[in-house]
Amino acid sequence: MATLSTDAVTAAADLLAAHRRRGERLAEIPVAIRPVDLDDAYAVQEGLVERLCAEHAGKAVGYKVACTNVIAQQALQVRSPLFGRLLSHSVWPSPVTLEAARFTTRVIECEFGLRIGTDLSPGGGPYDAVTIAPFVDAVFPSIEIVDHRFADWSLGAPSIAADNAIHGGWVQGRPYDGDWRELDLANHALEARIDGALVSTGTGAAVLGNPLTVMAWLADELPRHGRRLRAGDVVTTGVCTEVFSAEAGSTVVADFGILGTVSIDWR
Repeated sequence: MATLSTDAVTAAADLLAAHRRRGERLAEIPVAIRPVDLDDAYAVQEGLVERLCAEHAGKAVGYKVACTNVIAQQALQVRSPLFGRLLSHSVWPSPVTLEAARFTTRVIECEFGLRIGTDLSPGGGPYDAVTIAPFVDAVFPSIEIVDHRFADWSLGAPSIAADNAIHGGWVQGRPYDGDWRELDLANHALEARIDGALVSTGTGAAVLGNPLTVMAWLADELPRHGRRLRAGDVVTTGVCTEVFSAEAGSTVVADFGILGTVSIDWR
């Protein structure tokens, strides 16, 4: 049950939007307006997303699911997944060149992206990897850029969720042009490279055992917060390799084999 007043939710959303706008770090959300549960957190997140969309003349285009990987959960001291919104002004097709100074941090996460082809009906769950699959019409490689503004990474789930799950941007590869249902996403391998040097490897099993399981989790979680997945929504399902940072002047490539590659040139 939400405990923050409407005024406190507004103040928290204003604060987080201002820090994003100025590229400043934030020690923590002040106690008087800090969300203490996920109901509060998602209310603040909604206000933040509204402000970001208004500032950039954009819109929400889908979801990021955070903390689906034990590495991310340990780093953020979070025990279960969280969701944030993907926003049109910070989604780019690969390959892309990005200004490093645009981001407070540039944490790179190589992730499976999926697109919803059919609206999910309210109350249609619970879903699992098998029952969510018919609603997915595309799979593609992607890179999420995590842009963390808090001084401490382990502030807890409500603060992380309130700041749009510390999402900074998303680079989307081309949808797989074969029948993705013939692929074993759980065991599908990928590699991350910086300037051609191998940084890390992983598989889809890193995210709740299967990227489709992440989609099922999101499909069940959104209705608890008055939302549902709709046709056209794109979803990035969590980091499948070790996380790492990118510096200006470097090139980052995520290679998903038959699914294709995603690349960012940082300048």
